[in-house]
Amino acid sequence: MKIDIEKITAGEESVTIRYKDLTPAIKRIIGILEKTEDKLWGKTETGTVSINLHDILYLESVDDKLFAYTGSSVVRIDGSLNSFVTDIDDESFFRCSKSMVINVNRVKALKSLSSNRIDATMESGEHIIISRRYASDFRRLLKGGR
Repeated sequence: MKIDIEKITAGEESVTIRYKDLTPAIKRIIGILEKTEDKLWGKTETGTVSINLHDILYLESVDDKLFAYTGSSVVRIDGSLNSFVTDIDDESFFRCSKSMVINVNRVKALKSLSSNRIDATMESGEHIIISRRYASDFRRLLKGGR
């Protein structure tokens, strides 16, 4: 794939993508470029707050409530885990179990476990288990596919 980058001093910035086949890599690039909203609103003990998507370590669904965990806080998000996965067009988030989604950009270390599971150590030191149902997709993601 050839990449042309040109700095302009005036006029509107634009990106043109020319492709023969719409591959997963091209779709990922388009998704990144189309992404305009990178914040979520939620509730903490002190009130309503906004959090940047890149600050989220993982999301967890507990008793039909969705929580976003950052390095310093836990934020209650409206909606369900399924709606988050469907609505967020961000390749950084990966469904790792029935009740959790992790931000793969915030994973510090990985360890293979028995029964084809993976232990993901997050930047905060917390351990998230990627279930065997999602482990093969996660390995594929690490190799560059989705």
